[in-house]
Amino acid sequence: MNTIRKYRNLILRVIDIVIIIMSYSLAILMLSPLFTINKEFLIQEAITIVSAIITYEAMLGIFKTYKNITRYENGNDYLVYVIACLTSYILLSILKIIFPLDILEQRISLIAALIIVVSIISYRVILRIILNGGYIFKQNSEKEDVRKNVLIIGAGEATKIVLGTLKTTFRDIYKVVGLIDDNTNKVNYAISGYKILGTRTDIPKICKENNVELILFSISNISNKDRKEILQICQETGCKVRILPGTKDLIKNKNLMDNFRDVEIEDLLGREPIKLDNKDIKDLIKDKVILVTGGGGSIGSELCRQIANYHPSKLVIVDIYENNLYDIEQELKYNYPKQDVEAIVASVRDKKRLDEIFAEFKPYLVFHAAAHKHVPLMETSPLEAIKNNVFGTYNVVNCADEFNAKKFILISTDKAVNPTNIMGATKRLCEMIVQAKNKVSNTEYAAVRFGNVLGSNGSVIPLFKKQIANGGPVTVTHKEITRYFMTIPEAVSLVLQATSYAKDGEVFVLDMGKAVKIYDMAKNLIKFSGLEPNVDIKIKITGLRPGEKLYEELLMSGENKKTRHEKIFIAPPSDIKINQVESKLKKLSTLLKNDTNEQKEEIKKVMKEVVPTYKEKGE
Repeated sequence: MNTIRKYRNLILRVIDIVIIIMSYSLAILMLSPLFTINKEFLIQEAITIVSAIITYEAMLGIFKTYKNITRYENGNDYLVYVIACLTSYILLSILKIIFPLDILEQRISLIAALIIVVSIISYRVILRIILNGGYIFKQNSEKEDVRKNVLIIGAGEATKIVLGTLKTTFRDIYKVVGLIDDNTNKVNYAISGYKILGTRTDIPKICKENNVELILFSISNISNKDRKEILQICQETGCKVRILPGTKDLIKNKNLMDNFRDVEIEDLLGREPIKLDNKDIKDLIKDKVILVTGGGGSIGSELCRQIANYHPSKLVIVDIYENNLYDIEQELKYNYPKQDVEAIVASVRDKKRLDEIFAEFKPYLVFHAAAHKHVPLMETSPLEAIKNNVFGTYNVVNCADEFNAKKFILISTDKAVNPTNIMGATKRLCEMIVQAKNKVSNTEYAAVRFGNVLGSNGSVIPLFKKQIANGGPVTVTHKEITRYFMTIPEAVSLVLQATSYAKDGEVFVLDMGKAVKIYDMAKNLIKFSGLEPNVDIKIKITGLRPGEKLYEELLMSGENKKTRHEKIFIAPPSDIKINQVESKLKKLSTLLKNDTNEQKEEIKKVMKEVVPTYKEKGE
C-alpha cells in the first residue's frame, strides 16, 4: 500500500495514457467503414495519438488534477476534469487546422475526447468509492460487527458534512443505518447513499429494528420547542444522544466528532431566544464606565461578556478570587482587543478599598454580583453570609451613592422570597437595602431576582454529570423537589434589559418558565447518556439539606406588575426607609463583634428579627 501511495501520480498517469490510446483506437474502429485504413492512415493516427497523449497529460497537469486526493474528490473536481479534456480537444482541433489531415479524423478526435472524459472520471469515482469504504477490502466481517450503529437526525447541509466525515475518518467505528427528517417528501430518498427512513415519530421503531446505539442530532436550524420534542422522543429509545451545535462549528474544529456534545438540560427547556431592546441597552452602556463586582463568577463573567458587546469606555471588574478574575480578563482581551478592561483584586467587605476604586474610575453603572450563594455552606457559616452578602452590598451601595453612579443593580435570587435559610435571608436584606437607599439617593437603585442558572458555579447539573461518569449513584435530595432554571446568557440578557427600566428601587423578577423536577432532570441526563435510571445508574434520595425548600418562589404576595418586556415583572418598591435598614444593620453588627459562628441559633434569631419573612422549615 505504501508503494502504491509513493508512485500514485505515476500510476494515475499511466492509466490515463492507456485510456487515451484505447479511446482513439475505439474511435477508429467505430468509424472504420467511413475510410480506408492503410499505412499512411496509421502513421497519421499514430502522430495524432502521440499529440493527444502530450496535450491531455499537459492539460491534466496544468489543471492540477494529479494534486487531488482521490478519496476526497467531489463534483467540482470532476468538472475540472471535463474542462481539462475539453481544452485538450480544442487545442488538438486547432493543431489539425494548422496541419490539415483527412477531415474524418476530426470526428475521431471528438469521439475519443468523449470516451476519454467519461473514462477518466469513471475510474476515479470507482477509486473514491473503494477508498471511502464502499468496497473496503481491508475490512473483514469481524470489524463490521464491532462498529456502532448510528441514526442521524436531519437531512440538511450539516448532515452532508457529517456523513462525509463518518464515511472517511470514522468508517471503522460507526455504521450509519439511515437518516430521519420531518419533511415527508424526503422519506425513502437518499443523501450520499444513505436512506431517509422516516420522521421523528418513527425514531423509536427504527432504533429498535436496527439496534441503534448512538443518535446524532444534526439539525442546526431548529426551534427550541422542536428540539425539545425530538430529544424527548430520542429519550424513549435508550440510545446515547449527541448534538451538533451548529454548522459553523464544523469549520472551527478539524475533528467533527469533537463538535458533537452531550445533551444538556437547557436543550429540554424548550425556550425560544429572548428578544432584547438592544438600543436601550446600548445607549445605557456605550462609552460609559461600567463596574462589575464578582466579575469572575459565572453570572458576573457573563455580564462582562455581554457588556463588552456594547462597547463601554472602560469595563472595571472587581473580584476577590484572582484565578477567575484573570480568566475573564484574558478572555475579554482576546475577544475584544480594543476594549479597555481593568481587572482589580478586591473584597466588597473592604470599604476603604472600594472607595479608592470608585474614586479612580467613577463608574456610571454598577452591577453587584459578588455574593456567597451556596445554601448549605452558609447554614454552616452564617456570619460569612452576613459579612459578605449584607455588609458587602451595603458598602458597594454607599460607594455608588457617594461617587454619583447613575445606576446600581443588585443581582438577587428567588431564595430571597420567603427565605428558609440564611443565604436567602441575607439576599432579601440586600434587596431591602437597595430599595431604602433609592429613596434618599440620586443614584437609581434596583435589584434583579432569578432562580437557578444552568451551568453556574454550584449548579446541580455538573454534579449529576460527574456522578454519571463515575457510575453513580446520582444524588437527589427529595423526589418532589422542583426548581426554576434559566441559562446564564438568558439570565444576564434579562438583567441588562431590566437595567434599562430601573429607576425607582424596583425588584425585577425574571420569568423562569415552568418549574422543573430535579428527579426528572436526573433521569433525563442518565437516559441521554445511553443508560437506564435505577438499572445502570442508581438515583439515591438523600433528604433535604439544611435550609433547603421543596419549592422556590419568584414573587412575594402582590409582586406581579408587568414591564414592557414579557419576561420581566416588577415587585413594587417596599415602604422601608434607610434609617430602618440601618437599625437592622446595627443589630447584625453586634454579631460580627464576636466573629464566631458557634452561636448559630443566636445569629438566626437576630436574622429573623431583621428579615420578618425569614422562617426556618417547620415554623
